[in-house]
Amino acid sequence: MDNDTERLEAIARAALTHYDVAPDCDITLLNVSENATYLVAPPEGKRTILRVHRRGYHSLEAIESELAWVAALREADVVRAAPVLVSSEGRRVVEASHPDDGETRHAVMFEYLPGVEPPENRLVEDFQTVGAITARLHQHARSWTPPAGFTRFTWDFETSLGPRGHWGSWRDGMAVGPSEAEVLGRAADLMGRRLAAYGSGPDRFGLIHADMRLANLLVDIEHDNAVSVIDFDDCGFGWLMYDLGSSLSFIEHYPVVPELIDAWCTGYRTVAPISADDEAELETFVMFRRLLLVSWIGSHSATELAQDMGEEYTEVSCELAETYLLRHG
Repeated sequence: MDNDTERLEAIARAALTHYDVAPDCDITLLNVSENATYLVAPPEGKRTILRVHRRGYHSLEAIESELAWVAALREADVVRAAPVLVSSEGRRVVEASHPDDGETRHAVMFEYLPGVEPPENRLVEDFQTVGAITARLHQHARSWTPPAGFTRFTWDFETSLGPRGHWGSWRDGMAVGPSEAEVLGRAADLMGRRLAAYGSGPDRFGLIHADMRLANLLVDIEHDNAVSVIDFDDCGFGWLMYDLGSSLSFIEHYPVVPELIDAWCTGYRTVAPISADDEAELETFVMFRRLLLVSWIGSHSATELAQDMGEEYTEVSCELAETYLLRHG
C-alpha cells in the first residue's frame, strides 16, 4: 500500500466513526478518481459504499445539492439510485480527518446496490436503455424546483474546455505537443462556434448527470436486469445532449459508435423528443467530451485510469478531431 493509499484509508476509517460501523472492519478501495470509493464490509450487517471526497473540488453545499437531486429522483421513482445513509449525528455528509496531520475531507455513505457493469458484448442494447434513462433524468430536471442554496458546477464551453476548466486544460494533456495542440485547438474552436450558434436555452441546457457512462450503471441480473444509476458526483448544469457524449467516454473511437448513437437516440425518443438541431450537434458533444477527457487525463496523471489511457488517448483524440473537422468544419 503506497503512502497516498494509506492516507486515504486512514481518512476513510475516521469517517466510519460517524456511523454505526466498527472502524477496523474490512474496507476495500474500489477506485480513485475525483474521489476515493470504498466497499465497507462489516463482519455483521450490510455492506455499504463510502465515498471520500477530493479536497477542493466540491463544497459541502455542492455535495448536499447532489444528494438532494438524487433523493428527489428516488422519491419520484425516476431511476433506481443508491440511498444515502445518514450518520449517527443525522448528517448526510460528514467530515473526516487524518489522525496525524488533521487533513479533513467530506465523506458520504451510500447503501450498497447489487449489480454489475453492463458487458461490452451488448453495447447497442444497453445504449438504448441509457438513452431512455437519460431522457427521464432530463424530464425530471426540467420540472423539478431545486431547494434553496442548490449549487453545482456548470459544464459550459469555458468551464469545460477553457484554460481554467474544472478538469484543467486539454493543452496540458498527456503528449499534447505543438502538432497535437494545433489540431485539437482547431477542433475546440469549431466546437465553440457551433455551440454558440446552438445556444443554451432551457430546452437545451439544464441539470444533467454529466457522466452517464456504462461504468456508472449497475445491472442486477438476479432481479430482472434492473438498472441502477450511480455516481452523480459530476452532475451539474450543461447541455442536455452532452449526456450522450459522456456515455461514450473512452470508447469514442469504436467503429460501432454511429450505431450506439442511433440506439441512444431510439431509447431517448421513447421518453422525450430530440430535435433536428440537437441531432445535428451529437457528434460535437462526443468530441467535446473527448477533449474534456484529455484535460482530465492530464490533470489526473497519477490515477490508474489516466495511466492506462496515457499518450495513446491523445493520439487517437487527434485522429477523431481531424475527422470531426472534415465532417463539420
